[in-house]
Amino acid sequence: MQEQQNINGLVDHLFRHESGKMVSVLTRIFGSAHIDLAEDVVQDAMTEAISQWAFKGIPDNPSAWLFSVAKNKALNALKREKNKRQYSSDIAHYLKSEWTAEPALNVYFNEEEIKDDQLRMMFTCCHPSVSSDSQIALTLKTLCGFSIPEIAKAFLTTEENIHKRLVRARQTIREASIPFEVPHGKKLEGRLIVVLETIYLLFNEGYSASKGNELIRYELCEEAMRLAELLVQSDVIKEKGNVYALLALMCLNASRFKARENKAGGLLTMAEQDRSLWDRTVMDRGIHYLGDAARGEALSPYHLLAAISAQHCTAPDFEATDWKSILDLYDNLLLLDPSPVVLLNRSIALSKVEGVSKALNELEKLKHNPALKGYYLFYSTQAELYLQEKNMEKARAALEQAIALAPLEAERKLLRMRLKTIA
Repeated sequence: MQEQQNINGLVDHLFRHESGKMVSVLTRIFGSAHIDLAEDVVQDAMTEAISQWAFKGIPDNPSAWLFSVAKNKALNALKREKNKRQYSSDIAHYLKSEWTAEPALNVYFNEEEIKDDQLRMMFTCCHPSVSSDSQIALTLKTLCGFSIPEIAKAFLTTEENIHKRLVRARQTIREASIPFEVPHGKKLEGRLIVVLETIYLLFNEGYSASKGNELIRYELCEEAMRLAELLVQSDVIKEKGNVYALLALMCLNASRFKARENKAGGLLTMAEQDRSLWDRTVMDRGIHYLGDAARGEALSPYHLLAAISAQHCTAPDFEATDWKSILDLYDNLLLLDPSPVVLLNRSIALSKVEGVSKALNELEKLKHNPALKGYYLFYSTQAELYLQEKNMEKARAALEQAIALAPLEAERKLLRMRLKTIA
């Protein structure tokens, strides 16, 4: 029983890390019109791993085993479907013969080709013909190994809606004959924005998990950072400042991971964190990337968010935090992204600079916003500000609301402990 659980866990881990690579290279082979076939081949390989490894044991190199099985299944699909499907035009002539198909697949399954194919997949999913919500859903599904329930949670919608978005996206790519390529020139700019939004959504799902028992899902954050690094390694994209800014933001936030939890698995606030646990190597990478983000003339929200994170990272202790600079950065961020979540986060800096009453007044204006109605952090932030004003009754009510809405037990535990201090 335990062995099967270990196998299932390993396959789940490999699916998260390797399925996007396999789906990408298979989509290049089958053509962007046949993403569904590429996904089916990968799913079959994963299913075979669960079955075979239970009897024969886990191979020495599980990842290589999966790629080999996926390649063989792709060959079988080519033989089975050769009279039914029109495959990708740039390699179709290699696939018509059994003598040339296998050598061609070996070429396309090498590491450098797979990196390029992942870039192509990112931009194929983010083609303007596909609706914006479907773009992100399809990227998370095909490239990042997200399950439909996870995507639904990230979008605050139903699994049925996500399924419909994915079906529509694949249909649009098929009917519009969208090429499997990285765009150039002006076309690149708009598509890159959506690619970065998708990567940031993936990182945030790991940074503040929406399900499960883990506060931080490290592998999701690592995957998001890996995709961003793929972008900066590309000759076409490496001069884009917003890519470096996002990578800087993720590194700076990731550098504080080990300090966010106590030994019991509880969540710690920034003020409570042991800063000696912060990863200075990852932090330095973030600062370096923030310097690289100066490339280009455009200022993105990622530049400002990274600068805010850098302020927290470089403060020697919580009391020394430069809240005035952080508030100024939030004010500039609002010009680019006047979202309710930005306003909520700004309220914390506002309370430090202009007082708690001013911050509570700003939150009062947000309390009926639909985007925050089910957002537990709105109520926990409100509660902390009420506590600072010694308004225990309102603080208690806000904390109870936050507890009811918090998605993770670790978050609810922290809030209940806070509630006990004022009960």
